[in-house]
Amino acid sequence: MSDLVALAVAAPIVGSLVALVAGIARSKSGWPVAVVACAVQLVVAAQLAATAFTEGTIEYVVGGFEAPYGIELVVDGLTATMIVLIAVVSLGVLAYARRAGPRSNPFYAVYMLLVTGLTGMSVTADLFNMYVFLEITGLAAYALVASGDRGRSAVAALKYLLVGTVGASLFLLGVGYAYIDTGTLNMADLAVKLAENGYDATLTQAAFAFIVVGLFIKVAVFPLHTWQPDAYAGAPDTVSALISALVSTIAAYALLRVVYTVFGAGFVDANPLAHAILVGGAVVSIVAGSLLAISQSEVKRMLAYSSVAQFGLVVAAISIGNVTALMGAAVHLVGHAIMKGGLFLTAGLVATETGARRVEEFDGLVQRSPVGAGVFGVLAVAMVGIPPTIGFAGKWYIAVGAAEAGSWALLAVIVGSTLLTLAYFARLVERMFFREPSVDLEPAVERVDARADGGEGATGVSLGMQATVVAAAVLAVALGFAVFGYSDALQPTIEALLS
Repeated sequence: MSDLVALAVAAPIVGSLVALVAGIARSKSGWPVAVVACAVQLVVAAQLAATAFTEGTIEYVVGGFEAPYGIELVVDGLTATMIVLIAVVSLGVLAYARRAGPRSNPFYAVYMLLVTGLTGMSVTADLFNMYVFLEITGLAAYALVASGDRGRSAVAALKYLLVGTVGASLFLLGVGYAYIDTGTLNMADLAVKLAENGYDATLTQAAFAFIVVGLFIKVAVFPLHTWQPDAYAGAPDTVSALISALVSTIAAYALLRVVYTVFGAGFVDANPLAHAILVGGAVVSIVAGSLLAISQSEVKRMLAYSSVAQFGLVVAAISIGNVTALMGAAVHLVGHAIMKGGLFLTAGLVATETGARRVEEFDGLVQRSPVGAGVFGVLAVAMVGIPPTIGFAGKWYIAVGAAEAGSWALLAVIVGSTLLTLAYFARLVERMFFREPSVDLEPAVERVDARADGGEGATGVSLGMQATVVAAAVLAVALGFAVFGYSDALQPTIEALLS
């Protein structure tokens, strides 16, 4: 069973190599290769999740070299959640990409490389290997953003590369300080030795600061978010959906994992400044991200700033640090991936069908794109946090966690964030369903926009594109009913994380 942990990382690597080599013999053969690789990974991830939730944590040591000297991979309930999420989202986006594109083999090779990096970040129990997978993820994401054929994509990718490199460098610097302080990089071993050295050691505090700020950049916490709006808005629709659903999500998971597996709740309690960094990042990100989302006129940029605010909620949960709040963080990471990925895919579907990409162009959308308007409306309601969607469940757990901790000011910000989220989604819903169409875009514009966003040769919306966005809307509601059973299964993992 433990060998399956390695297979979860190996399957997308093999898929990436095969997609690249297959392109030599036959162009546009990358999509079926990627589908097979993602399907294999989904089966493996589901098996690992079933075992982790029923039998406990799975541990695997690469090459037989025992930890802390060897590289250790670990799958507990939280890790299992992330790798299943990666497999489901990457396979779902492929169904959309079949028509929407891009369609070249190098694109799918890089696509699978991104899946590899994300999976590796989730399962590794070694801090330096987390950095390696963080870099693989970053390099693949930069290339995917640049895969659009507009200058905007290239500029967005360059900005993402420059800012992302700073984040990765800060993370590596923090890893270096931790190694100098303890002589180990295994997360469990680090936790023991950092506690022995004392939480007030300068090297330990410096390591925490550099690692957290580096991951803040990857998560896109305000004001370190500057790469995100341009990357999401400038990338092809398929890529916007994939990276908005997974890249910052796994970075936020890594932040949670490092804070509580490596440094521990004791470190955060003993260092008020460390706690202040987390709380400050959360509050500023929630408020500023929401206000910036309200001020946007381009739909994809509005969704991007919305992500800045939503990940502020996850950082808030990490700063609270009790079982209920961390449960909320896990639920909100899953919910945000489904909802935001679905919203970006739906925005792409609407643009392909009607040419609408700006807020004012959504007037009367229900008459021009009933499926697009319906799905966008459901996902927007879920993102606001209306019961019984998963968006409500995640915010509910985080708010209850803040109340249990007596963090009343943070609770007020969390509740206020729901009103701010309503402010920028309500105007779109009102335009879609209660106004007459005021913009008449020509079909030619639709096709040009679709090709410009990477849909090489796209001629319209396919059944696969529609099925994918409808599935996202159904999941956003159905997972809201399943979340309480899931939280019972996840609770032992969260309790172990905080022990």
